Amino acid sequence: MARNILVALWLFAEMLLPRSSWPAEAQQKVRIGYPSSAVSTLPFDIAKEKGFYTKAGLDVEYIQMRSAIGPQAILNGNINFFTSPQAAINAAVAGLPLVVVLSLYRDTPWVLVTTKDIAKAQDLVGKKIAISDIRSSPYYFARAGFKKLGLDEKQVSLVTTGGTSNSFATLATNQVSGAVLSPPFDEKAVSSGYKKFQIHNSRDRIRKTISAVLDAVAWQRANRAETIKMIASRFKISATEAEHSYETIIGILSPDGAMDLKKVRGYLTLLREERPIPESLDAEKLVDFSMLPSAR
Repeated sequence: MARNILVALWLFAEMLLPRSSWPAEAQQKVRIGYPSSAVSTLPFDIAKEKGFYTKAGLDVEYIQMRSAIGPQAILNGNINFFTSPQAAINAAVAGLPLVVVLSLYRDTPWVLVTTKDIAKAQDLVGKKIAISDIRSSPYYFARAGFKKLGLDEKQVSLVTTGGTSNSFATLATNQVSGAVLSPPFDEKAVSSGYKKFQIHNSRDRIRKTISAVLDAVAWQRANRAETIKMIASRFKISATEAEHSYETIIGILSPDGAMDLKKVRGYLTLLREERPIPESLDAEKLVDFSMLPSAR
């Protein structure tokens, strides 16, 4: 059976020099689904605004949707890509023909931001923590964090909001004691008095989409000042918050756009805690990075 494709957003790729334009041809229509807008999705905005998609021969449309419906939207033909690796792996483990083809971050941009009265792990017991969705990236990062803190996730009440911006709003209006956020919402929360608690498409279309996004990442790295201004304007935050958000994202860039299989195996370990998954399941079957520039 041919496999559909989910693009994994959460690991940035190395800086690549912009390549020459693809041969002139009719533009291919591409629809990309995403859970919510954040600094981590900026390469996709840059790719569109700076013409990298057009140069690659693509006509790209963005469609916002919850992580839970992204995989089915691909299978139904409503979108071609979705920007959540967790959604891809969850669907693949369940037997759906989906695979991750691009990973933009080597580390997670997600952090737990809490009210100032949360000083230690035990202070989280009985508290409400906002996440985007069950089985979303923030959900699994939160679970891993609680486990590392020695907490049972049942000791904390997770509140789903539908997106990172909604999680920030829920925290800012004191409906929860903490939220799993990524830039710029983490810096925006800190500035507000909170504190950080210390992924059937043709291969041609896939390659072109990856190429355009990586060109956008290259532009982002090479144009620091303009990118910081873009972040400040787009998310209505201060220049200082925007600069911190930029540095956070740049600091976790992946060297090649691929995902470390150790991370995939670690994620499968988390999934096995909530559902039966064969120990023989090979993590390599859940990803396909053969269309990355580094693989050619």
